[in-house]
Amino acid sequence: MRAWRHLLHGLRALFHRRAADRDLADEVAAYLADAAADLESRGLSPAEARRAARLEAGTALTLREQVRTAGWEDSVATAASDLRQAARRLCGNAGFTVVGVLTLALGIGATTAIFSVIDGVLLKPLPYPESGRIVALRHTAPGIGIQELNLSISLYFTYREENRVFDEVGMWTTGTAGITGLAEPEEVETLSATCDFLRVLRIRPALGRAFTPADDAPNGERTVILSDAWWKSRFGGDPSVLGRRILVDGYAFEVIGVLPPGFGFMDRQFSLLLPFRADRAAVKLISFCCQGIARLKPGVTMAQANADVARMIPMAPAKFALNPGAPANAFYDARIAPTLLYLKDALLGDIAGTLWVLMGTVGIVLLIACANVANLFLVRADGRRQELAIRSALGAGWTRIARDLLLESALLGLAGGVLGVALAFNSLRLLTAIAPAHLPRLQEISIDPTVLAFALTISLGAGLLFGAIPVFKYALPNQSPAWNGATRSLTHSKERQRTRSALIVVQVALALVLLVGSGLMIRTFLALRRVDPGFFRAQDVETFHIFIPDRQVHEAERVVRMEEAILRKIEGLAGVSAAGMVSTIPMDGGSNNPIFAEGQPLEEGAMPPIRRFKFIAPGYASAIGARLIAGRDLTWTEIYNQTPVVLISENLAREHWGDPQAALGKRIRSSLTDDWREIVGVLGDLRDDGVDQKAPAIVYWPIWQKNFRGGGTLTRGLAYIVRTPRAGSASLRREIQQTVSGVNASLPAAGIRTLQSWYDRSLARSTFTLVLLALAAAMALLLGLIGIYGVISYSVAQRSREIGIRLALGAPLPQVIAMFVHHALALSALGAAGGLAAAFALTRWMKSLLYEVSPADPLTFAAVPAGLLLAALLASYLPARKATRVDPAEALRVS
Repeated sequence: MRAWRHLLHGLRALFHRRAADRDLADEVAAYLADAAADLESRGLSPAEARRAARLEAGTALTLREQVRTAGWEDSVATAASDLRQAARRLCGNAGFTVVGVLTLALGIGATTAIFSVIDGVLLKPLPYPESGRIVALRHTAPGIGIQELNLSISLYFTYREENRVFDEVGMWTTGTAGITGLAEPEEVETLSATCDFLRVLRIRPALGRAFTPADDAPNGERTVILSDAWWKSRFGGDPSVLGRRILVDGYAFEVIGVLPPGFGFMDRQFSLLLPFRADRAAVKLISFCCQGIARLKPGVTMAQANADVARMIPMAPAKFALNPGAPANAFYDARIAPTLLYLKDALLGDIAGTLWVLMGTVGIVLLIACANVANLFLVRADGRRQELAIRSALGAGWTRIARDLLLESALLGLAGGVLGVALAFNSLRLLTAIAPAHLPRLQEISIDPTVLAFALTISLGAGLLFGAIPVFKYALPNQSPAWNGATRSLTHSKERQRTRSALIVVQVALALVLLVGSGLMIRTFLALRRVDPGFFRAQDVETFHIFIPDRQVHEAERVVRMEEAILRKIEGLAGVSAAGMVSTIPMDGGSNNPIFAEGQPLEEGAMPPIRRFKFIAPGYASAIGARLIAGRDLTWTEIYNQTPVVLISENLAREHWGDPQAALGKRIRSSLTDDWREIVGVLGDLRDDGVDQKAPAIVYWPIWQKNFRGGGTLTRGLAYIVRTPRAGSASLRREIQQTVSGVNASLPAAGIRTLQSWYDRSLARSTFTLVLLALAAAMALLLGLIGIYGVISYSVAQRSREIGIRLALGAPLPQVIAMFVHHALALSALGAAGGLAAAFALTRWMKSLLYEVSPADPLTFAAVPAGLLLAALLASYLPARKATRVDPAEALRVS
């Protein structure tokens, strides 16, 4: 209770000062009166008693000050007063304050913006309960040269039935589906998952129920769960949607639930969650088509989970039959091993390295900004040395002077932080706009309390950092200002000049590090742009997807004829010069499977090579702009007759036969029971995994074949490739939709986009890194040059008398200018030398971001310092010219 009264008394003293002062005066007067009365009772006269009481206790004013300073509120009031005084001093020097705040805002804003990305992408946990226990079921297969192997259905059932470390095991895969019967046909993104998928994530539908084993049964009722966004856009958020049936790829699915708002998985936004409906009895051993997730039991480590999965992998061959035509030891020879990852790590991939490089980059910008403001503070403190000396002479201790200086720098830092947060808030839109399309968790990037706390911390830290330099120079006991003689003033002036010069050296060194990093990324980007992707004029190619469900058209030949009919009508559109079809768009990947080459038997125990599979129709090569190295294209007669022919890529031809021409007439197949297929053409290599990745060896199979991998194959989902200068236009897209509807009104043309967008996507990470590094380097260079300009300008102002004497004695103007330019170049050269050493050590962290460029690239390390010194020369020459305007007579009159 006493503490509470003490708190209330302090608050009253802070917010009702006059009333508190009156109460305190009355209290002190009463105390003095009581003391005087006590002395008077001992025999003193009233006047003597009052005098004795004042002598013993002090005057009323002294007593009030003693009582006031004894409370905690006095410390608060003193601090508030000091802050007001510091703010007045900053406002009184508006030019200095504005420049300092803007400089800091650039550095703090850039750092806060990048940290918000790191916080949203790297630091926040995934939005699932106890997400740290969710793992992605990944594998490796060194026996067949696959570093990242997905989950097979056979292993999913094995893990679910035999594991000792998981609470739940789920399997999922993505796809698309055609929706009809609602309005216009549309193709939507889908996620097919087992009934335990949502249980792994600990997610319940916001409306309705989740899948049960009955929903997941291959012969069970077809059910579907809608995403919140699709439910609201197609059904207006109507709860009565439960129980309604919608047509998905021609089949009726009953809506049983709606997912929570904002729910997403692995950064995939899908419209429908479908049950996987795997038929365990029909599952074959080898089919690594899916992804898997599992929830670890409490207390289970990743090492224990990997060990348990390694124990279970050999159990799968005893549970499931080997695929027809596969080598007997195919599963064992692959040497499959677990490489489980926490789900968050699987989502992030290798993006963490890029983001931390960018964080270090903007951190350097912030340091340069601090060095620049420290230089401003030194100049300002130098101009206040008489004021500081007077304060010291009047009794102000060095701690009080240091506190005032640090308060000013902290206020400046906070002001820069406020403006910096505003800049960061607005720049996040730009940042997310230029971010790579595959940057995960993009929607979770925001200015939240964590980011604001970070901004506050670096603002105060920056303020104390640049404010500490003038404190050490002026406020410490052995540096306290005093009325000094000329010699001592000269000595201090040289020391102050050395400090400012040292800051310039640091700025130049840090700027050079960023410029080198930016230069390496420019070289990388140029190298990537020179890469031949395997096609030409991507901006003139439009792509879209068509899927013909079995429910709509069952007969295989009818499907192929419908696909050809759409192709023929597309070829007839105005401006279309070529059109073709392929199972997956270039740079969108594809499936990987083994191939066997006739006459090239495998060594005992060896696995056949795993190669990229694509399925094409005649006209694909000319539509995409691929080079036909040898042979010819497929024909429609071969498609309909299911003639055993095939095309391959140039690197696959050289791998097996040494020359593309030698590959013609040779035969390959995909399994031991397949028909041999004759190679009739060789296409140029295609960078199918991105411009920065090697071109995979590709087999181009016809879209319709018999006796392929244990049965017939028909490609119902195809990407159409349309070459036309109208690519990307709204009119072409309308005509494509109308053309597809004219052949089959129930088929939507989905994912219409140019091939250029796929190409740009493969360059997105390099472009993102390049833009941000270039912006940071430009800011660093600008701040560094401003620092050089300021130091030379100040040096010219301080040495005006010396300049006047030199000019009066006949010194040539170029010689006077050169004196200052040489000084700036010497500082810049020293900073460049230090920056080169730092860049050489730091750029190795950029190795994963570079393409065909060494982290120690000689051209970059030579060109950047040369350009920086040239810029420094210009930055120093401009203020040095001021020396030519010094009037010798006026300068000589200055004492």
